[in-house]
Amino acid sequence: MSEVYAVRRGLLRDRCAAVGSAAALVSRPANVRYLAGGAPPGAVLLLGAAEDVLLCPRAPTGDPTHGRPDEALRLSVLPASDGDPVVAAADLATSSGADSLAVEEHDLTVARHRAIGSVAPRLRLGDLGCTVEQLRIVKDEEEIACLRIAAEITDQALGELLESILVGRTERHLALELERRLVDHGADGPAFETSVATGPNSGQGRHRPSDRRVEEGDFLSVCLGANYRGYRCEIGRTFVIGTAPADWQIELYDLVFAAQRAGREALTPGAAYRDVDRAARQVLDRAGHGEGLVPWTGHGVGLEIDEDPQLAPTAMGKLDACVPVTVEPGVHLPGRGGVRIDDTLVVRPEADGGPELLTMTTKELLAL
Repeated sequence: MSEVYAVRRGLLRDRCAAVGSAAALVSRPANVRYLAGGAPPGAVLLLGAAEDVLLCPRAPTGDPTHGRPDEALRLSVLPASDGDPVVAAADLATSSGADSLAVEEHDLTVARHRAIGSVAPRLRLGDLGCTVEQLRIVKDEEEIACLRIAAEITDQALGELLESILVGRTERHLALELERRLVDHGADGPAFETSVATGPNSGQGRHRPSDRRVEEGDFLSVCLGANYRGYRCEIGRTFVIGTAPADWQIELYDLVFAAQRAGREALTPGAAYRDVDRAARQVLDRAGHGEGLVPWTGHGVGLEIDEDPQLAPTAMGKLDACVPVTVEPGVHLPGRGGVRIDDTLVVRPEADGGPELLTMTTKELLAL
């Protein structure tokens, strides 16, 4: 893996050189981990002309949730616990002869930006922008393998929950149980806060679990994901509790399923982000559910659960192969409930079988 991280840093160094930056300072944790293999809390990465340095406010503990820093990198632990690695990196860049430094302005606070200017007043600062985030969009096969394992863990945790007694249990209890099962099956932790929504709460994206208890006839919507070696997947499913689904529940579920299928089928290399969104959104819009839909149909996943690309009506850009995304349309009927179906897939060309589905739990409308 050391060679992989070196190649990634080399690509970033080339892009910085193309715009005249002698060095780059990466501070966003996911970006640090992508380039350095690990991101201990508070660490930043300095890419210099001669060497790259990972600066940490304290010695790494070896916690697997933060990854393992590339052994080829020089590790610099600040002598004072209250030292700022960003300021130390700027000072190091200056002492190494750099006259310019590209920083992630979207991550740095104004106070830290000013602190750089005070410690290195002759250092010309530029904006690195979202260069690293753009490099992260297309995944290599090792990254996809981590996502695949994360999806398998997530499917296992959800499958076990579906075999248990659900009536009478609270949303909060079910969410905590799902997160425990993720860890039991090998996850570093949940990819995001697990959402469990019942009855009138169902169908809402990222619903925060409450003390509402599962009742007979409820829709039950669950959205969860595992974090495995830093890579995060997402799955969302909707079920009916206890009895055969009512006609309105079947009709709504079939509609959302059709929208989700249309979005999945639109995932081809070269497809515009907005066209994938349109494929799913127009199914719901034609059925009279255009109002109140979430502003996107899906998004990229990887070292963060919500990263580029965004599959949204105004999104600019086109899909490449080996880009993992979610497709997650949903409809919520206030006071009644709703349906959300969410999968993580990897964009693949038709010659390779089309989009690869990572989250395998059935999408059949089950009565539990």
